[in-house]
Amino acid sequence: MATTAIHHFRLTHSIKSTRPESRKLTCANSIRCCTTTGTAESRRVTVKNGSDSLEICRILNGMWQTSGGWGKIDRNDAVDAMLRYADAGLFTFDMADHYGPAEDLYGILINRVRRERPPEFLDKVRGLTKWVPPPVKMTSSYVRENIDLSRRRMDVASLDMLQFHWWDYSNPGYLDALKHLTDLKGEGKIKTVALTNFDTERLQIILENDIPVVSNQVQHSIVDMRPQQKMAELCQLTGVKLITYGTVMGGLLSEKFLDTNLSIPFAGPPLNTPSLQKYKRMVDAWGGWSLFQSLLQTLKRVASKHGVSIPTIAVKYILDQPAVAGSMIGVRLGLAEHIQDTNAIFSLSLDEEDVNSIQEVSQKGKDLLRVIGDCGDEYRRA
Repeated sequence: MATTAIHHFRLTHSIKSTRPESRKLTCANSIRCCTTTGTAESRRVTVKNGSDSLEICRILNGMWQTSGGWGKIDRNDAVDAMLRYADAGLFTFDMADHYGPAEDLYGILINRVRRERPPEFLDKVRGLTKWVPPPVKMTSSYVRENIDLSRRRMDVASLDMLQFHWWDYSNPGYLDALKHLTDLKGEGKIKTVALTNFDTERLQIILENDIPVVSNQVQHSIVDMRPQQKMAELCQLTGVKLITYGTVMGGLLSEKFLDTNLSIPFAGPPLNTPSLQKYKRMVDAWGGWSLFQSLLQTLKRVASKHGVSIPTIAVKYILDQPAVAGSMIGVRLGLAEHIQDTNAIFSLSLDEEDVNSIQEVSQKGKDLLRVIGDCGDEYRRA
């Protein structure tokens, strides 16, 4: 691991760093101005650490919606929908041990792919899962049992990626768990070890313990730019990538909520899913509904200019941020689809004017690093 880079990061980066100084961007100094096309190369990215690597789609199909609260899902319809996403080139699925039947649905999907698609298609499909254990002693046998359970549910010999979450940093058992996961990787039961919702300080500690994590999945949107304030710098120094969720804020960043007033009962669309309720709280912490409407209006102007939707702009903006390998878009399998909008992201290029107009509104909000804390701190507050 890049020990020298981590040491340099410790010396030069304050734990209480604030948002970067606002500045206008030019194509000479901004990654956001790089031109991309809808080629296979723009769709895929490889996350790696040392000899560990995994190629994924830059847009991941998020399966939190299978855990309940978004409507009843028919198993057959859900798997049919998953296959349509994969057929459209959106071949990476993100799930967790606690997302209801998500891992089981993936197991059914992968068996259909084995039967109904050629071997080269099977080689592209990816299933990224998460393990969110309770705060118990992380013994080798306990970790192994839980990983074997996910392997059985997903019907794979080796998990493409295991993303690990830990609730309480005062309990150092997360290092024990990650070392056991690394051992299981050595046995071939896991291809890549990753994190979810870890902060910059703990990511640094993990890397200093020579645990070869390839990515950290964190909340990141135009409203929530915390990952760019501290974590992205460490990621760029060490090669660890960010996979982002909450990028369209459960659907709040869409035309559906443009020109709405949620302060009037029943006047606007209902916040009737766990994700809408969660991200409305982020809007409140950031600057409130009026400022959020200004952001939506700006995004709508940019979207109209490019002939795409607001969510397409919102995702592209985050995909173009430093250290971001991929972004999650939730899928309501068998209930609604957004394949066409999603594929439009790969041929979209935001210009300097687009980026600066979005950044101008985004930076009018509060500094969420100060309000909430670093990435994942919202899950660990008393």
